[in-house]
Amino acid sequence: MPPEMDEVVRLARHRGFVFPSAEIYGGFRSTYDYGPLGVLMLRNVKDQWWRSIVQMRHDVVGLDAAILSSPRIWEASGHLANFTDPLVDCRKCKERWRADHLEAGEDGALHCPNCGSTDLTEARAFNLMFKTFVGPVEDEGAVAYLRPETAQGHFVNFLNVLQSSRKRPPFGIAQIGKSFRNEITPGNFVFRTREFEQMELEFFVPPAEADDWFDYWRTQRLEWYVDLGIPREMLRLRDHDKDELSHYSAATTDVEFLFPWGWGELEGIANRTDYDLRAHSEASGVRLEYFDQASGERYVPYVIEPAAGATRTMMAFLIAAWDKDEVGGEPRTVLRLHPRIAPYQVAVLPLSRKENLVAKALEVLSLLQPVAMCDYDETQSIGRRYRRQDEIGTPLAVTVDFDTLVDEAVTIRDRDTTEQVRVPIAGLVQEVSSRL
Repeated sequence: MPPEMDEVVRLARHRGFVFPSAEIYGGFRSTYDYGPLGVLMLRNVKDQWWRSIVQMRHDVVGLDAAILSSPRIWEASGHLANFTDPLVDCRKCKERWRADHLEAGEDGALHCPNCGSTDLTEARAFNLMFKTFVGPVEDEGAVAYLRPETAQGHFVNFLNVLQSSRKRPPFGIAQIGKSFRNEITPGNFVFRTREFEQMELEFFVPPAEADDWFDYWRTQRLEWYVDLGIPREMLRLRDHDKDELSHYSAATTDVEFLFPWGWGELEGIANRTDYDLRAHSEASGVRLEYFDQASGERYVPYVIEPAAGATRTMMAFLIAAWDKDEVGGEPRTVLRLHPRIAPYQVAVLPLSRKENLVAKALEVLSLLQPVAMCDYDETQSIGRRYRRQDEIGTPLAVTVDFDTLVDEAVTIRDRDTTEQVRVPIAGLVQEVSSRL
């Protein structure tokens, strides 16, 4: 049974996954800080994406492009002209809203969600990019933008990567990084925020192969979420209608997840055609194309783009893993996270805080730290500590008890089954590694 959204938010706050940013000052709208567990889990999500997209392939290389970028990039890409939302102001309460997110009342008029007033301004285009200035003088000659997507860094570096990596189409450039969008109506916790992290692949292909690669990446990306523990029934592929396609897209499919409020996008897979490379070629005067020496053909590659949000993906894993059951007649909350996603893979728990037992537990901890991210906890009863580890998704708990001082063995407890087995310390690393 999926959780209510407030249960997820409460768990995330209480256990240190996600905190409201600047909370001691009353918060700052739609910004969040990732706590001790959140930073570990978010890193794991990104690591698993990188492992799948780059490490386990021979046809994809990495990139880390600048966040600040020239206005010429966004002019050429079409973002200055097309990256807009329709905005209305409420004349009564002064709040701003996206016009396409407002619903008409019984009188047929649009109503302000805040105060109910129908006294709204005419809709006008609002560019979502954050503008800033480079250098000490704030004039038009110093204007720069925080990137609204990481993708343009791939396109303007196409020739650099092509020449330095000696790749040839089909090949990809992958990047994980921060992007910024001045969203009018952010919300749903970390699902839609103004500062977020993207995991984007631009896969350059011969134009004639674009449709086949588009279908390939649709399937690959859906299976990635399933392989890491999201039930298939909580995922779907949704093709965009023609009237909702981005200005650069010939076809787009979203991987959607069943959030508590309904279906929402985790990742978009788009056929961007040769739009971006041609646009930057025309604007810069540099030919962004590939010459196939074998065939003598010169062409501008098409681009297939799987683009995922790291933070909303982390939230989806949390929601999908959330569960409640009973252990020993008592209810417990448990996150059944895949070991590769869980913040900690192993918890080391001495049965008591006696000096000799703590010393032995720290020895066990030092054995496991090279092979897994470990938590160490010696506070409260062992039962309470098990529940705490269950609630944060730790797959294995290793208990060091007084018998350990005699038989040099420890107890491994499984999060999902709660089964416990005795394992010699000499074989502990191998046992833990095989279970993970």
